[in-house]
Amino acid sequence: MQHDVAKLPWTTITTIMDKIKDEQERLWYAEKALENLWSRTILEHQIGTDLYSRQALLDNKISNYKETLPIELGKRALEMLKDPYVFDIGGYGKDVLEKDVEDALVYNITNLLLEFGNGFAFVGRQYHLEIEGEDYYIDLLFYNLNLKCYVVVELKTVKFIPEFAGKLNFYLNAVDMLLKKEDDNPTIGILLCRDEHKLTAELALKDINKPIGVAEYKYLQEIPEYLANNLPSIETLEKRLNNKD
Repeated sequence: MQHDVAKLPWTTITTIMDKIKDEQERLWYAEKALENLWSRTILEHQIGTDLYSRQALLDNKISNYKETLPIELGKRALEMLKDPYVFDIGGYGKDVLEKDVEDALVYNITNLLLEFGNGFAFVGRQYHLEIEGEDYYIDLLFYNLNLKCYVVVELKTVKFIPEFAGKLNFYLNAVDMLLKKEDDNPTIGILLCRDEHKLTAELALKDINKPIGVAEYKYLQEIPEYLANNLPSIETLEKRLNNKD
């Protein structure tokens, strides 16, 4: 049976986080753990991958969410965005193809949803859109239940170039036209690259009127050794996520 953090004594939660020196960071993890009903193992995983630095520090993120979305929705979308994202794709090396990354992520969909965060529902991979007789394929399509909107994720195994933003902008327009319901919020885009090239990305987003965030992604084996050593094993994490223990 899975033991949620919300059901654990507060002393147990603080024991897990006793190595975190910053009070604000400790409080953030505690609030997220209670909000998302993380198990002890998931809390350890989130601390081990330095989720606080990747998600809570808004100034590090590249997006035009605040400029293109209603104030409250833009704020929540920015809080949802992470940089970098950390994915476990098994034994693939640095020269892995985009298709192989997608295969590995979708194969372990539970871990993928854990990394994207609370409220994400997986719609499809290589999601097909037909427009004027032409076929287009979205890398990963989600629906975020908290934000009430579709989220289009484009995955690139190379550094960011401005053309990527234009293609994602096209997909956001297409999803808004073909899939978005009347009571849905505007579709949000996340462009994941191996190197976000911060200034180039900021310039590329400057005059785009669709909400796009640009972030780097890393593989689990690439995160600093001192963090990796504190992570639960993949087997333990999968058991917890699937409620098998």
